[in-house]
Amino acid sequence: MEARNIFQNISPIDHRYSISEKALFDSLGAWISEEASVSSEVKAEIALVIAHLTVRDGLTPALKAALEAAGAKIDPAEVYAEEEKTRHNIRALVNVLKAKVPPETAPLVHLGATSVDILDTALSYRMRGVTEGVVLPQLKKLELLLCDFVEREAETPQVGRTHGQHAVPITVGFALAEYVSRLGKSILEIQRLAGQLKGKLAGAVGAYNATAMIVRDPEELERIYLAELGLEPSEHSTQLVEPEYLLRLLLEFNVAFGIIANLADDLRNLQRTEIGELKEGFSADQVGSSTMPQKRNPWNSEHVKSLWKAFMPRVTSFFMDQISEHQRDLSNSASQRFVADYTAGFCMAVSRMASVIEGLGADRERLLYNLRGAAGSESGKGPGIPGGGIPGGIMAEPAYILLAETGVSDAHEVIRKITLAAEKEHSSFAAALAKEGDVLPRIGAKMSELGLVGTAAEALTFFEKPERYCGLAVKKARSLAAKYRKLINN
Repeated sequence: MEARNIFQNISPIDHRYSISEKALFDSLGAWISEEASVSSEVKAEIALVIAHLTVRDGLTPALKAALEAAGAKIDPAEVYAEEEKTRHNIRALVNVLKAKVPPETAPLVHLGATSVDILDTALSYRMRGVTEGVVLPQLKKLELLLCDFVEREAETPQVGRTHGQHAVPITVGFALAEYVSRLGKSILEIQRLAGQLKGKLAGAVGAYNATAMIVRDPEELERIYLAELGLEPSEHSTQLVEPEYLLRLLLEFNVAFGIIANLADDLRNLQRTEIGELKEGFSADQVGSSTMPQKRNPWNSEHVKSLWKAFMPRVTSFFMDQISEHQRDLSNSASQRFVADYTAGFCMAVSRMASVIEGLGADRERLLYNLRGAAGSESGKGPGIPGGGIPGGIMAEPAYILLAETGVSDAHEVIRKITLAAEKEHSSFAAALAKEGDVLPRIGAKMSELGLVGTAAEALTFFEKPERYCGLAVKKARSLAAKYRKLINN
């Protein structure tokens, strides 16, 4: 086959990313390249000959070895050249293969099969192989790196956020444990669905018309054929394998892709100058901007999000390929080929996110500054919240909950008015709370009763140090990391 400079390739997967992710690209190529596609179709044709010989009691180890050796000699270029004459890809492959197998087996090549008995079976073989051999190892690596990070930062205090606003305290580990949980479930589902991919040898309309003419039990022949490839038969076939087996796997790929894109968004936003709580690894020779030497852009996280934007919409064509008129049409013949591109793009994103997590750091001083800056200080004047807000306002929730526990029915309104007073006076929430009649003493007494503080007088300190109010964040972070580490390792 004529070699071509990779920079003449059209898809960035085949030039830009084949260089930056060479090991991953090579591992994907073994399953979803055009060479792999032809090779898998050859394997299917050889498996069919072996099945025929098996039911006829004509298979010997030497003959099986000869068939497999013949299959290994097939050059995709030769098949493509033959297709220029036949204008049919599978007939071209059959013609080339017949000339290479032992002569006595040549009549059995493709016998009883229709093209899609080979194509759909080979596609399932490749997609299961690439999922188990490449996709899942990449995802599991990322999941375990996330578990490491969550365990390391399980106790690191952080301001929780909703709607882009400060909410109540959590920990960095708890925030990332969200993705451990979401991605972990998706990984397990991908593993399950890959194992359910099916093949077929049911003929032109799925009713075994052709094979029923030549063997006593066409379904037995189908089972033997598919077992050679590690597959099982589709429960019902037209000319096609039921499309939902592959569709569900691809949809779960996209679920995982969305989770990773969501993580990428969170990470790049937490690296904003005005937040600065997390930071991607940045090498000594790396350049952030062509004109601003000081820049350290979160470009890896942005790259993951960008890959998601490019490939996520392709799910539409996966759904469209679900529909084929009557027993089969060819409306999926071009679109289905791009499943390989999608799989590669997904894996590139997973790999890039793994490198982000591997080098991800938490700026604990900045995290505490943001948390306590939001809480104010003992003097009642804190550094404030970037973009405005009430210093210590994040502690309004526990104040309201505790006050309500003392029997105050409008506790929420009482605390809301205290936040308004703090805003008007440019003071911290803790300072405003201390000025409000018997509110703090009531709250302090309840905290002492609940064992949250030693004495009621210590209550004010609690509201000045919000890292003490993080619920079960630490426990949840550690338990989720432990749970999914065990599931993934098993």
